[in-house]
Amino acid sequence: MKKTKSTITAFGMYAPERILTNAELEKMVDTTDEWIRSRTGIRERHIVAEGEATSAMAIKAFADLQRRFGVDPLTIDLIVVATVSPDMFFPSVAALVQDGIGAKNAFGFDISAACSGFVYALANAAQFVENGACRKALVIGADTMSSITDYTNRDTCVLFGDAAGAVLLEPTREGDDSGIIDHILKMDGSGKDFLYMLGGGSLHPASHETVDRKMHYIYQEGKTVFKFAVKGMADVAVELLERNGLSGKDVKLFIPHQANKRIIDASVDRLKLTPEQVMINIDRYANTTAATIPLGLVEGFDQKRFKRGDLVLIAAFGAGFTWASLLMRWGIRND
Repeated sequence: MKKTKSTITAFGMYAPERILTNAELEKMVDTTDEWIRSRTGIRERHIVAEGEATSAMAIKAFADLQRRFGVDPLTIDLIVVATVSPDMFFPSVAALVQDGIGAKNAFGFDISAACSGFVYALANAAQFVENGACRKALVIGADTMSSITDYTNRDTCVLFGDAAGAVLLEPTREGDDSGIIDHILKMDGSGKDFLYMLGGGSLHPASHETVDRKMHYIYQEGKTVFKFAVKGMADVAVELLERNGLSGKDVKLFIPHQANKRIIDASVDRLKLTPEQVMINIDRYANTTAATIPLGLVEGFDQKRFKRGDLVLIAAFGAGFTWASLLMRWGIRND
């Protein structure tokens, strides 16, 4: 019996209007535009307006999806949101999105896998579609990183931005060879010591002390994270291609997590890809954590970087440590 596959049938994105440039950061911390661009590839990032949070961006990403594809929220069965910056501990961002878009027939939950979150969420939602439990699954990657970034710390404040991206998964129609082909999800919890946010959880509940000690901001040991990310993201992408009898030359577009241009370049070298095969938009958005890959999918499609029938490879590395890769054959026409 042939296994049902799941395929992306709709997508959308949202980035806040406000843009924070490197020139503005030069006035806030001891850094320069040249230093930021040469080490990260970033020149600007989008930042939420006052009162705008993760669920609001996720809802706007769905609004863009709906504008493009006319999806009825009442037909959605499942909502999975990847984020490490929820509006609040509970209810979930998925619940806020469900209410905000009027998807009254959907259940949902959040996934916390940091920068690997969207790949984790897409792979998990695909299981519900492929086993017949759901017909339409809305998968969103959204993060308000500005809410947990210390803008007096030059090592981290230059790296992050805010955005959201959304895709709709449905069963692949009979006779259609598009859809998710395979995925690999990995984790190494020993990475907990190098990339984290200590404050606000049950170990260190919010208090005057946690605020004074800046425990509600991202902490990153940059060199260690860079070392693990370069190897992890490249390794998992290569492993995924090899176990499907493929190589870099078979991939139409590689969409890596946009954390650092040097990490992307290392993965590209390992996969032996040409520049035309790689989606890079870190210069305009910075690291939007769970939103980077859906932003790349939307912009890649809009730029006609891939078409129906092409192989698209995505890969990410994030806190946990987590890393993941997913391979799909694109099913939406753009001609």
